[in-house]
Amino acid sequence: MSLSHIALSSGRSITLTTLQMSSVYAGMLEGYPCKRINDFQVSGLQRQAERAYPSLPVHLVPPVRDYPDQSAGAFGPVEVLPSVGCIGVFGSTAVDPELDPVLHRSALTVVWFQPTPDVPSGEDADRALRSILWEELAQDYEL
Repeated sequence: MSLSHIALSSGRSITLTTLQMSSVYAGMLEGYPCKRINDFQVSGLQRQAERAYPSLPVHLVPPVRDYPDQSAGAFGPVEVLPSVGCIGVFGSTAVDPELDPVLHRSALTVVWFQPTPDVPSGEDADRALRSILWEELAQDYEL
């Protein structure tokens, strides 16, 4: 069973089969969001995905970074990521057209950030998520 279907910009339909969401700044007790903290958040979520799904390729959708008009602190300017970090496993038909479509599928683990805890779906999914180059990034596997 899939959680949702997304229509990629290329026209390929992919299904979301597994989704993990986490609050980006929930554990931040002191300080403020800045480049150093955000780089740590992004790389940490990517490493988490690689450990959780070692047999699949992992793709990071670079997050949008916002720079609100606030005075810089000791660690530089304020830089804010979207508030929800996501790890999703997506599946689709095989990338290689030579493979039997009944016996083969393709999969990709994707890491992305979004402003709300909504499940991405259809053509309403974030443009960066819909722009994934599936044919270059996904891995075929046999059922």
